[in-house]
Amino acid sequence: MSLKAKMSRLREHPLIQVLANNGGNPRTLVLIEPLWGIPYNLIAPFTTLYMYTQGITDVQIGTILSVAMVVQVFFSFFGGILTDKLGRKFTTMLGDFFGWSMACLVWSVSNNFWLFLAAAVLNCFEQINQTAWYCLLIEDAQPKDLVGIYTWVNIGGLVAVFFAPISGLFVSSYSIVPVVRVLYFLFAVTMVTKTLITFKFCSETKQGKIRRAETKGVSVFHMLGEYRQLIPRLLKDKGVLKAVAVSVLLYIANIVSTNFFSLYVTQRLGLSENLLAMFPILNAIVMLVFMVGIQHRMSVTKFRAPLWIGLSLYVVAVLVLIFSPANNVGLVLLYVFVAAVAAALVNPRKDALLQLNINPQERARLNALIMASTVALSSPFGYLAGWLSSMDRRLPFAFILVLYVLAMVMIGRVHEPTLEDEEA
Repeated sequence: MSLKAKMSRLREHPLIQVLANNGGNPRTLVLIEPLWGIPYNLIAPFTTLYMYTQGITDVQIGTILSVAMVVQVFFSFFGGILTDKLGRKFTTMLGDFFGWSMACLVWSVSNNFWLFLAAAVLNCFEQINQTAWYCLLIEDAQPKDLVGIYTWVNIGGLVAVFFAPISGLFVSSYSIVPVVRVLYFLFAVTMVTKTLITFKFCSETKQGKIRRAETKGVSVFHMLGEYRQLIPRLLKDKGVLKAVAVSVLLYIANIVSTNFFSLYVTQRLGLSENLLAMFPILNAIVMLVFMVGIQHRMSVTKFRAPLWIGLSLYVVAVLVLIFSPANNVGLVLLYVFVAAVAAALVNPRKDALLQLNINPQERARLNALIMASTVALSSPFGYLAGWLSSMDRRLPFAFILVLYVLAMVMIGRVHEPTLEDEEA
């Protein structure tokens, strides 16, 4: 096949067509996602060890997680209101700057429990960003392209994972603490850059302009009071509640897995800290191959079967990890491989499933309410996971196993959403 033919075939790839059909905000936000993803993935394998090495205990790590989740509930409630009053674009910039740039500056100098807690609380501003960012991403996009757009968001983060070995090399040459301090500082710089690009190349969505006009002159406290009408409506919508239940279960599982995997494989299984940067790379390779080579061959209108299969694979992966003997890298790699395939199936679909069940006219506040509920329901589990880990480092993953089984049961009760060719 000639180069010209290959390029033509590449342009016809469904994922490329998604970007071609959804210019403006979706394309810009997808393309700048690595500015968050690269530094995040450089640091992610070492965040828990960064705290642990400086004397933060398992229970304190869990406490920081739980306190942060409680604060996130507060920011989530106000996130929807600010997104409507200030606009999707400005609120996204606000969350990126305070939730990441400022938080990373504090993390870069943290050396005790209180500084780590302060950084985690600052990072809660990111909850404001989440509500606005999702609206900015999808409100002017076509509903039939939502799975493709969320796939691109995942790809943007996965490409960044390939930079992870850099941090592993530096950690092996120096040590975790000074390397992670520098990485957090660089993270702050890239997020300032991301904020400036958002300001330059993104525009307010049509629905964002409508909501900004409707809420002009309306007090924040009045808008907060309107949640009294939104909450009953949300509780009566069975489709949204089921999608939220799945999101909550997966959110808790992700929080526990992200924060205790590195401790489990190094402290219990005896693997070298230098291997930690290798696992995200394998995860990224598997997910990218699946998303680019296989994902588009699956129906974008079907959610239940792919989600159920993905959750089943998560169960298999966790069982492999729990029963892995010490110093067995092969089984840990198998866990990463199976979990990566599961994530490629689950992540884009559970996000799209939730958005397709939400009323577009109230997307900002409903997203904020759902996010606040998710974090509130999840908040006790950071401490619980830390407590379980302090008794036996396998127990947090046994808990994750239960969460995946519950999510499978819930997916069995979800109805397939209807996609229409109109603006979200």
